[in-house]
Amino acid sequence: MNRAAPAPLANMGEPAPRVDARQKVTGEARYASDFPAGNMAYGYLVTSSIARGRIARLFLDNARAVPGVLEIFTHENTGELKPVPYSGGGGGAATSMQKLGPEVHHDGQIVAMVVADTFEAAREAAGLVKIEYRAEQPSATFGSPGAVEADGSEVPAKTKDLPQAGDALNALAEADAMIDVAYGTPTQHHNPIELFTTTCVWRDGELTVFEPSQFVYGLKAGLAKALDMPADKVRVISPFVGGAFGSKAQVTPRSPLVAFAARKLNRPVKLVATRDQGFTIATYRAETRHRIRMGADRDGKIKSFIHEGWELTSRPDPYAVAGVEDSARLYGFGAVQTHVNLVHADRNTPGFMRSPPVVPYIYALESAMDELAAELDLDPVEFRRVNDSMTDATGKPWSSRSLMTCYDQAAERFGWKDRDSRPGSMRDGDWLIGWGCASAVYPTHVGAATARVRLQANGEAHVQIAAHEIGVGVRTVVAQTAADQLGIPVSAVEVETGDSALPPAPVAGGSNQTASCCSVVMKACEAIKARLSQPPSTVGSGSGGGNTLEDQFKRLGVGAIEEYAEFLPPGGKPDTIKKLYAGTPFLGGGSQGEKLMYALGAEFVEVRVHALTREIRVPRMVGAFAAGRLMNTRTARSQYLGGMIWGVSSALHEATEIDPRNARYVNDNLADYMIPVNADIADVDIILVPERDDFVNPMGVKGIGELANVGTAAAVANAVYHATGVRIRQLPIRLEKLLTA
Repeated sequence: MNRAAPAPLANMGEPAPRVDARQKVTGEARYASDFPAGNMAYGYLVTSSIARGRIARLFLDNARAVPGVLEIFTHENTGELKPVPYSGGGGGAATSMQKLGPEVHHDGQIVAMVVADTFEAAREAAGLVKIEYRAEQPSATFGSPGAVEADGSEVPAKTKDLPQAGDALNALAEADAMIDVAYGTPTQHHNPIELFTTTCVWRDGELTVFEPSQFVYGLKAGLAKALDMPADKVRVISPFVGGAFGSKAQVTPRSPLVAFAARKLNRPVKLVATRDQGFTIATYRAETRHRIRMGADRDGKIKSFIHEGWELTSRPDPYAVAGVEDSARLYGFGAVQTHVNLVHADRNTPGFMRSPPVVPYIYALESAMDELAAELDLDPVEFRRVNDSMTDATGKPWSSRSLMTCYDQAAERFGWKDRDSRPGSMRDGDWLIGWGCASAVYPTHVGAATARVRLQANGEAHVQIAAHEIGVGVRTVVAQTAADQLGIPVSAVEVETGDSALPPAPVAGGSNQTASCCSVVMKACEAIKARLSQPPSTVGSGSGGGNTLEDQFKRLGVGAIEEYAEFLPPGGKPDTIKKLYAGTPFLGGGSQGEKLMYALGAEFVEVRVHALTREIRVPRMVGAFAAGRLMNTRTARSQYLGGMIWGVSSALHEATEIDPRNARYVNDNLADYMIPVNADIADVDIILVPERDDFVNPMGVKGIGELANVGTAAAVANAVYHATGVRIRQLPIRLEKLLTA
C-alpha cells in the first residue's frame, strides 16, 4: 500500500491494479480508429464558415478533380438519411446536416464530407470545396442582439418540477443578513485526447461501426433509425474510449453520415475529425449565469435560498443544465425558490460535460455560502455545519450524509484552525496567501443493466457486459466484484466490454457505471453460487463428495455454469430492460425516489497571489470524500485526484473564447485552450472517508467519477478572495481580472 494505492478502511475494496493496465501502456489496447479494414476510404469534414444563414450554392468541381476523390456528400445527396433527433444529453438538430438542409445554425456546422482513397486526398479536396453563403448577423452569447430567452421549465421534462418550498421571498425580507449576487461560468470544451472518430464497415447488409462511445446500444439504435434499417443489423464496437465525460454519449450527425457514405461507396470509410472540428461537431459545457439571493438569521441559520439560472443553448434545441435540482437540496434551507431560463443563440447545442448540472450551479452556491458567511462574520466551515441537515427544505430525507465528517477530516489535515479570517492578512513575502473551502456533491445514480457470467470448473470466470471503459476502471471493479462473489482471484476473471453484441449496460454517464454494472454482475454470480450449492439429487447424477470448486462441478456433471442476469433499480418499469435493449437507458437515484441519494465531500485549497503581478498559484489542496462502498481504493483515489485537478482548470484556466461578432470559437486548439500542466498542480491530498449506505443499491456504491471536480472551483475562488479581498464571480479567475479589480 502507498499514497497511490491507499490501504482500504471500513467498507472499501482492495487497491487492485487495473486489469487492462498492461494493454494500455504497451499499446495493445485498441481504440476505435485503430481497427483496420480492407480497401479503406477516408472521410474529411467540411464545416461552415458562418454562424447563421443558408447555403446559396456549392462549388465542388475543383474538389472532385483531386485524384482519388470518390464522392462529396452534402445536403443535396443525403436526403435518404433520417435526421438525428435531439436528445436530453445534447446534440441533434443544431448539428444535423440532413435535417437542416441548406440552413446554417452555427459556425463549424457540418455542411459536407469528402471521401477519397487516401486521407491526404480527402483533406486536399475538402480545402477546395467552395460555398456561397447568404449570411445573417448571428447572436453569440448572453446579451447579444437577437438572442431569445425562454422559460426553461416549459421545455425539457427535467425542469418541469424544480425544488420549491415555503415563501422564500418573504423569508428573505425578514432575514437578519442577506446577499444578492450574480455569478457566471464560461463555455468549456472537452478536448479528449482521442479525437472524434467513426469507421463504418458493411458486409451482407449488416453494419459494423467502430466509434468511441459511452453508450453502444444507444449509438446502435440511433444509427438504425437514421439509416432506416433493423437495429439487429447494426453492431457497435468500442472496447476503449480515450476520454469522453459526456462528449461521446450521444448519436452525432457524423456517424450516420459515415455509415451512409460507406454503404453508397460499397467500401469501409474512416473519419477522424480534426481538433478544431471537435469544438463544433460535438457537445460542450453550456455557458451559464446565476443570481443567488440568500438570507440567514444572526446565528447563521439560512432562512431563504433563491437560485435562478440562465443557460446558453442552440437556436433549435432546448438542452438544459438545470442544476438547481441539486443546489436547492444541499443544505437545510428554510425556504427555497428556483427557476431556469434558456437563452437561444447561434451556437451548436451544448450537452453533458463532467458533472454537468452541479459544476456551474454548485460553484455559484458554494461561492454564495462563503459570501454570506463573511457577511455574518462566521467561519465558513461552521456556517455549513449550522446548515447541515438530514432533510432538505421540502422535507425529503437523505439516505446517508457524511458532509461534516468530510469537513472535519479535511480541515484537520489542511490545518484550517490556523486560518486568519481577515482577507489579505496572511502573507509570505510578496505572496498573499488565501485559504478557501467548498462542498462537493453529486447525485448517486443507478441504472438498469444486464450481464452474463460464466464460471468454469478450473476456477476461471468470464464476464460479458456492454459497459464502457472510458478510463475510469470499470473493467477492474467488475472483475473484483466477480472475484469476490465467486471466491476466485481477480487474475482469474476476464471482463469483456464495449460491444453491442454483449448484454446491455447503461450509459457511461452520471457516475452510475460501478453501481449499475457491479450490482448486476453480483446478481449473476449469486445465481451461479445458488446452482453450485444445490444438492446432487436435484441437479443430476454427478459424483464426488469433496467441497472444492472442481468437486462441486463434478456433482453437477458440467464443466461450466453460465448465468444471465438483469438488474432493475427502483423506479424502473416492467419494460425498462426491453427499452435498454432498444437503446433507451434508465437511471434512477439522486433526488428521485423516497430519499436523497448523493455522494459528498469537502475540499480545501490554498492559493498564493503575487502582490504585484497578481499571478495565482495553488500549492496545495485537500479533499475528503464519502461515497458509500469504494470498490477499489486505487481507482477511487485516481478519480478524486483527477476531479480536483479538473476543478483547478475550471477555476483558473478553462474558457472557450467566443468572437461576439461572428459567434465563432477562437481558441479551438490545445495551444490556446488553457488547461493546467504539471507545474500548475502541486500537492493534492485525498482522504477516503468510510461510509455505509445500504439504501442506494445492492452494492452500497455511490458514484465518484464526477464528484471531486464539483467543489474545487468555488474553493479556489473563495481562497482568492481570502488572499486579496477581491471577489471574482465570473470564471475563470485570471490575473487580469485581479489587476483591474
